[in-house]
Amino acid sequence: MMKRSLLVLVASISICCLYAQEKKVDKPNVVIIYADDLGFGDVGAYGSTVLKTANMDKIANQGIRFTNGYATSATCTPSRYSLLTGYYPWRNKKAQVLQGDAPLLIPTDKITLPKMMQKAGYKTGVVGKWHLGMGDGSVDWNKKVSPGPKEVGFDYSCVMAATNDRVPNVYVKDGYVEGLEKDDPLQVSYRKNFEGEPTGRNNPEQLKVMYSHGHDMSINNGVSRIGYQKGGKAAQWVDEEMADKFLIEAKQFINRNVDQPFFLYYALHQPHVPRVPHPRFAGTTGLGARGDVIAEADWCIGELLKTLKKNGLMENTIIIFSSDNGPVLDDGYMDASKEKLGNHTPWGPFRGGKYSLFEAGTHVPFMVMWKGKIKPKVSDAIVSQVDILASLASLTNQKNPNTDSQNMLPSLLGESDMGRKNVVLEGLSHRTAFRMGDWVLIPAYKGGKTPGWGVIVETGHSADIQLYNIKKDPNQRENLAGKYPEKVEVMKAEFEKVKKGIVK
Repeated sequence: MMKRSLLVLVASISICCLYAQEKKVDKPNVVIIYADDLGFGDVGAYGSTVLKTANMDKIANQGIRFTNGYATSATCTPSRYSLLTGYYPWRNKKAQVLQGDAPLLIPTDKITLPKMMQKAGYKTGVVGKWHLGMGDGSVDWNKKVSPGPKEVGFDYSCVMAATNDRVPNVYVKDGYVEGLEKDDPLQVSYRKNFEGEPTGRNNPEQLKVMYSHGHDMSINNGVSRIGYQKGGKAAQWVDEEMADKFLIEAKQFINRNVDQPFFLYYALHQPHVPRVPHPRFAGTTGLGARGDVIAEADWCIGELLKTLKKNGLMENTIIIFSSDNGPVLDDGYMDASKEKLGNHTPWGPFRGGKYSLFEAGTHVPFMVMWKGKIKPKVSDAIVSQVDILASLASLTNQKNPNTDSQNMLPSLLGESDMGRKNVVLEGLSHRTAFRMGDWVLIPAYKGGKTPGWGVIVETGHSADIQLYNIKKDPNQRENLAGKYPEKVEVMKAEFEKVKKGIVK
């Protein structure tokens, strides 16, 4: 009798274990690693021979490496908006680069990627750069800041409010400024300086990183920023420690949620300015501060992968890696990134970079890894970050909540080589270009090589309509609009349909 009972117990345990394993496979963890200003050519797997990125390469080489992966915008806030909402940013007039005290950009009553994952039973977390606004536009940083990440679907958050070159220079954890002391309240302004507070413009002797343009306001940690702040000294970050801080928070989130499905949005701050690497990485690449912080970011990715492996989660975790827009060298600080560039080409085979309608503005590294589930391959399918929402909706058996995001799950898992038929690409101020197949159409826009605040880039603006065959001419040097006027008209008509939401 006892023997029979024991056999029944063992069988029951085996069935439960099998069910648990099956349940795990049904709900794989999802980790999105999102770099900031990383170019197509900054990654070894995409052709970099000077800058070594072993851990980014690992994701690319052990998963799907997309050659035609896109951010929706050549600037950060709009791309992040699309990633989390599944909508093109140009559909929202406010989805442009935000100040550090801007109100929350994403409506709290709308479905978002993290809300969708919550609905599917996932614990959700965001760590790193936010830059989607916080509060209602009149924030008291000494109290709970709301609405924010929690209200758009994140159970846990540890973020910087905007960017590392904008105030406030503090970490906001689950809505509260971390480390703030009551007798030293934090004040923030984007209109005027606080009396007696030093600035980069007036006190350059206090700077360890000199600004080149625009970043000449409040000083923290020897670096002047955009905007003014006073107080909150104990809470203000040390740039050299930022990578370690966010890595620790990301690892702890994983460790806390080993026994349940989780969605982690790990938003790296590198290689955005100011580029101030930890001493472990300073000077290690020979490419100046920009190269060093990319090496730092690559190490962070490696440490995150080790955490997943240590917890036995690699076979049950989908890892998506990409960048919010293309590269930029001098973006406000004299950090020798341009002078020490050497033979490195951050933009890869493309033209332009951050802020640009040319390919390098939005054509970025895009890779997906799922150990044991995805067979390594290179895919030429056209995919966009706007598609992640619809694709994860399919993964979790939910309806796609909007029209811009397309279900690319078969492509992301390597089961299909079919991608988008077309994609809209955004530069500055919601000016857009249109890719259809191998062709890119850039409408006529007034403008030149500068967006207006000192940085010199090829914006892609021209008084003439531009048409390029990206497959044959990735550097976009031969404008074929005059040679193929019929193609221009066909693409203009399709572009208008997409704008109106008639077709995808």
